[in-house]
Amino acid sequence: MTTTNRQIHLASRPDGEASSANFRLVEAPAPEPASLAVGQVLVRHHYLSLDPYMRGRMNDAKSYAVPQKLGAVMGGGTVGEVLASRHPGYQPGDKVVGMGGWQEYAVVDAAQPGALRKVDTTHVPLSAYLGAVGMPGVTAWYGLMKICAPVPGASIAVSAASGAVGSVVGQLARAKGCRAVGIAGGPEKCAYVVDELGFDACIDYKAHADPKSLYQALADATPDGIDGYFENVGGAVLDAALARMNAFGRIAMCGMISGYDGAPIPLAHPALILQSRLRVEGFIVSEHMEVWGEALGELAGMVASGRLKYRESVAQGLESAPDAFIGLLKGRNFGKQLVKLI
Repeated sequence: MTTTNRQIHLASRPDGEASSANFRLVEAPAPEPASLAVGQVLVRHHYLSLDPYMRGRMNDAKSYAVPQKLGAVMGGGTVGEVLASRHPGYQPGDKVVGMGGWQEYAVVDAAQPGALRKVDTTHVPLSAYLGAVGMPGVTAWYGLMKICAPVPGASIAVSAASGAVGSVVGQLARAKGCRAVGIAGGPEKCAYVVDELGFDACIDYKAHADPKSLYQALADATPDGIDGYFENVGGAVLDAALARMNAFGRIAMCGMISGYDGAPIPLAHPALILQSRLRVEGFIVSEHMEVWGEALGELAGMVASGRLKYRESVAQGLESAPDAFIGLLKGRNFGKQLVKLI
């Protein structure tokens, strides 16, 4: 094993937009197997997950997630291989998923509930456990199944439709017999959503410079209105979707990436929530661990059988993580954003 463990620390908090200057690449001594305490597991990370929620943790502000500490390893999901173990449930060579952070190695207290989980890579690639068969996939499953409550024939719309979460929402909706309409940025992403993922339609929001044009495009794609909407973006996209919601429609509020830099996100017509008697519910998937087993089982089966497709943007090397993360916030990624570490 190498003598160093490269890590990315949060060096400073953003003032407005985040930048690569907010991060620092450092080297620390690599953990030694002989140093493990009872119950600990040493993991070599293969992939690191980059997710929009990490932007909120960079701020020292009240939120659903504890702020990231300065001068410490950035938190984040990881998949990798067990190198050494003093826990009876894990053996060297086991493939695992956890929250090892932006670093090449991690020592995990495997006795802590949820800290580490073994995964089977026979039919599902290891990287998929950070995407379609991981937190993003379960996020999609929960918001769709438990909030949007799809029934055959319903109209389901989702923003950021080509991303790790949105792409799963639409495919699950189609599998449940619904009409699936995506909203994404650019003709290439919209073509992927329709031609490869099987959505019924996709709106390129970048092609519509004003709210009226965006609304009309969404209206053309949802002639019978929208029964369930999965929100990842906010802003003008949410305004257009609100105006298309059917009475007693449901909105799963998952993310607001348009406001992650701290700018207010105005809502043009909040009265529509009352007029259409909408159910609008924000959720954090880590607060619903009771559904993870069911969701992961369904998602893994769909991936293994080829019924659930996904795409990955893979940056190479730990040093690429900050720029890849900034690109994710700006929509430069295509599908799930990962960093390959080995």
